[in-house]
Amino acid sequence: MATTVTTKGQVTIPKEVRDLLGVAPGSLVRFEVAEDGRVVLSKVSNEGPATRPPSRFAKLRGRASAGMTTEEIMALMRGDG
Repeated sequence: MATTVTTKGQVTIPKEVRDLLGVAPGSLVRFEVAEDGRVVLSKVSNEGPATRPPSRFAKLRGRASAGMTTEEIMALMRGDG
């Protein structure tokens, strides 16, 4: 399996590998160089301090109701309410 390195040094992890590791957008991965020179890619556990806090949108999930005005919803999204 091969992939191209961009001018920024970025690569796309093939879907087959992402699925195998359980890697999704926002996941942390680790690159380690083995003694024989191979590079090993592994998923970093989501436990502990490396866990990302929920996004402001995730915090709002389920909070809006049909009776809210656009201004009230926007205030919630900005974190004003």
